[in-house]
Amino acid sequence: MPAFARKKYNIGDLADVKAKLRGLGLHTVCESARCPNIGECFKKPTATFMILGEVCTRRCGFCSVKKGTAAPPDPSEPENIAVAAGRLGLRHAVITSVTRDDLPDGGAGQFEAVIRILKKEFPQMIVEVLTPDFGGDEAALSKVVGAGPHIFNHNLETVPRLYSRVRPQALYARSLAALRNAKAMRPEIYTKSGIMAGLGETEDEVVSVMRDLRGAGCDLLTIGQYLRPSKENLPVEEYVSPETFERYAEAGRRMGFLSVASAPFVRSSYNAEEVFSAIGG
Repeated sequence: MPAFARKKYNIGDLADVKAKLRGLGLHTVCESARCPNIGECFKKPTATFMILGEVCTRRCGFCSVKKGTAAPPDPSEPENIAVAAGRLGLRHAVITSVTRDDLPDGGAGQFEAVIRILKKEFPQMIVEVLTPDFGGDEAALSKVVGAGPHIFNHNLETVPRLYSRVRPQALYARSLAALRNAKAMRPEIYTKSGIMAGLGETEDEVVSVMRDLRGAGCDLLTIGQYLRPSKENLPVEEYVSPETFERYAEAGRRMGFLSVASAPFVRSSYNAEEVFSAIGG
């Protein structure tokens, strides 16, 4: 493993934020997905809340989130997230979830409730959501977009050729349509997506995905190195060079993305507040 793939955590910061979250029964994708930036983000403090439990109904090859049968949504979760956001003093809240194919609306109603309570309690807060594809259900998508998040994020994750191995229960066209439809529903919302590098894709394939995203009206893009979270997950096929990440960033700027964050440790919600401020949000 190269040097860039090792980071140290500040145990005090981790413990403090974890204690505030655990007292409210909340989860973060920072922990569940074993994000390498967790120490840096918890120090700020910032966190990406993971709603709808900690068990996912899909089995993506790259993800370390628990798989299996999920529990019913917690009706107190939206209010608890608002309490936690207040305790942490967040100016920019990021809300994501496990995929809940077992729910009629894929969990869209829970996203809607969280967005609405955060906007009500913290009118100055920027609310960003990172959602699943809702199985292509446009009515479910409309619930989320209609609640008015400032940023709607859905990750394509990888190139179409690798979907059967990396995201076997997802469809590239369906994920792209979620971004296109979200922008069509509310053009004023910023749309965002992310790609992982190092899973066996070619540089030309990544650039092609970037073009597809711009064609769908995507405003913001993140590209980061895939790091294997456990031996049960897909192996790293390549540690992509910093120079390649910079070429992706330059290509994205030429295409017209408002922001392209492309570097080994970049993740979907990494430095989300700074990115939003940089584009004049």
